[in-house]
Amino acid sequence: MAYKIFIDGKEGTTGLQIYQRFEGRKDLELLLLDDENRKDINARREMINASDITFLCLPDAAAKEAVSLVENDHVRIIDASTAHRTAPGWAYGFSELSKGHREAVISSKRVANPGCYASGFLSIVYPLAAMGIMQKDYPVVCHAVSGYSGGGKKMIAKYEAEEKPKGYDSPRQYGLTLSHKHLPEMQKVPGLEYPPIFNPLVDDFYCGMEVTVPLYTRLLPKKVTPVELHKRLSDYYAGQRFVKVLPFMGEGVIDDGFIAASALAGTNDMEIFVGGNDEQILLVSRLDNLGKGASGAAVQNMNLMLGLDEGTGL
Repeated sequence: MAYKIFIDGKEGTTGLQIYQRFEGRKDLELLLLDDENRKDINARREMINASDITFLCLPDAAAKEAVSLVENDHVRIIDASTAHRTAPGWAYGFSELSKGHREAVISSKRVANPGCYASGFLSIVYPLAAMGIMQKDYPVVCHAVSGYSGGGKKMIAKYEAEEKPKGYDSPRQYGLTLSHKHLPEMQKVPGLEYPPIFNPLVDDFYCGMEVTVPLYTRLLPKKVTPVELHKRLSDYYAGQRFVKVLPFMGEGVIDDGFIAASALAGTNDMEIFVGGNDEQILLVSRLDNLGKGASGAAVQNMNLMLGLDEGTGL
């Protein structure tokens, strides 16, 4: 029996990536709308209620509307928007964070796919908070750089235009009001008392992402060395297929001391690096913003929800 899958918003960057990841899968039947009906609410309602799982690759308001169209109890939703990431009754779709997160994804009918920056941030901060290494009121700072595909079709078009502004050739910092849309989940999921200071940048490469969290060891409840922290994180993620803690300081796996943000493009992998010294520790999470940060994570969540091997198609 093939599972019936509908992607509401297939024409967007994330929706198209999910669709492409289903190529060659015989266990899935894709429910498709033609162009003239893809925004018709009744046509969408019919497809959603005929599906086993519907992916929402939509703006927040449209995603909320789509959820209101569900009439059949068997329909399960994976929402790739920001609309439900902190909403009650929704599982947060980052199964590697804890056994509880994995069980919630498997059993839930409503799963919120994490944000791309948030995925990198939480891969570092959640285990630190869960293990008591970082207190919940620690003044967390996060720096990150992403490829321009994270900005969607409009940003992609600007970066790939024959004539583009000169500033697009260099990293561009944004989010200057410190109110980025990923902040609510970055604070709530690990249980932080205060939102982190989040400093995102976009650069002139298509996809890939690095998320960095620096720590002052003197501000932690108990001073920990980089080597000790590396061991704790390695044990925390031991056995995970898609999240790996790489050798200390990236020894043997990075070139000339540089961590390339685009190295995992096209994969669902995430790599965590630990560096620094006894006074300051540097933690870096590298991923594909379109992979583990979006479509790859969504497909992984679908596989878990359907009782399949989580790596199927990835």
